[in-house]
Amino acid sequence: MWIPISDAPISCFPHFEVAAESGDWIVVDKGAPLIVHPSNGKKEPNLLEGVEALLSYEIANGASLSLVNRLDRETSGLTLIAKNKAAARQLGRAMQRRLMHKEYLAVVQGWPEWTETTCTAPILRQGDVAESRIWVKQAVHPAGKACTTVFRTERAWNTPHGPLALVRCIPETGRMHQIRVHLAHLGHPIIGDKIYGPSEECYLEYIQRGWSRELEEQLLLPRHALHACRLEFPFDEKVFTAEAPLPEDMRKLLEVQKENSVR
Repeated sequence: MWIPISDAPISCFPHFEVAAESGDWIVVDKGAPLIVHPSNGKKEPNLLEGVEALLSYEIANGASLSLVNRLDRETSGLTLIAKNKAAARQLGRAMQRRLMHKEYLAVVQGWPEWTETTCTAPILRQGDVAESRIWVKQAVHPAGKACTTVFRTERAWNTPHGPLALVRCIPETGRMHQIRVHLAHLGHPIIGDKIYGPSEECYLEYIQRGWSRELEEQLLLPRHALHACRLEFPFDEKVFTAEAPLPEDMRKLLEVQKENSVR
């Protein structure tokens, strides 16, 4: 479903698909870049307004939507939304108790030496311990909050831009930018990541001037190649599973290089 565009930002893909639904909740596959809810008073398309339009009949009959999990603007994939307050409470408790299982796919720089590894590096906001011109930027630091991410290398291949790999990411905690920070910490930043990729200057330049040929040469993609592909969650004593295929931009990157796959 497409979300009507009014005063759109520099880059926006206002699109989502329904991945699973019940009378109490809906799981949608969010496009990227797209924010999940209005922020900073800016008027731009967002996922919540799009789902509200889709469920306008249910809302007119008493439904009240609540986001259960949130994705970054540039992260695509599965987002769970409760349709009523009781469902929001139940799903919120499941989230707090870490009863939800989430999996992501990322295209990263380099060939990981590991087939599977677990990163437990603690994370905090970089500005709390060092200078950073990006307020939201996170960093690995001994004083940070504990967090854990499991990574599995699914495929690696050669490209004109150097070796790349497709990595499955399974976060066991939910810190801000956790997957992106952990992959960069392991030496394999996500393709297209303006903050944790080649240089944070990429983010600052993008904010000031928008996407450019120079940024494309450094980042390859105009958004970071991270996709929430699988979500398992309990509800009313049952476990539900939703899956979302790779979006077109990440799929094309893989298709272009599939003949050069090395493992």
